[in-house]
Amino acid sequence: MNKQLYKSAQDKKIAGVCGGLANFFNVSSTAVRVAWAIAVLCFGTGLLAYIAAAIIIPKEPAGGEQR
Repeated sequence: MNKQLYKSAQDKKIAGVCGGLANFFNVSSTAVRVAWAIAVLCFGTGLLAYIAAAIIIPKEPAGGEQR
């Protein structure tokens, strides 16, 4: 099975990066958001990584959610 990483169109708060990562790794999007918030607060590089991911990761294609 060939999985693709996309920004989520349904499960998004800002740009859909965390929802897309959660969908790709088949974990809770809340867990991904908490991990990302910890990275932003503790390490400071999480914000730059989120912005880069929002620019680099393509949008989910029209036609529904990936699973």
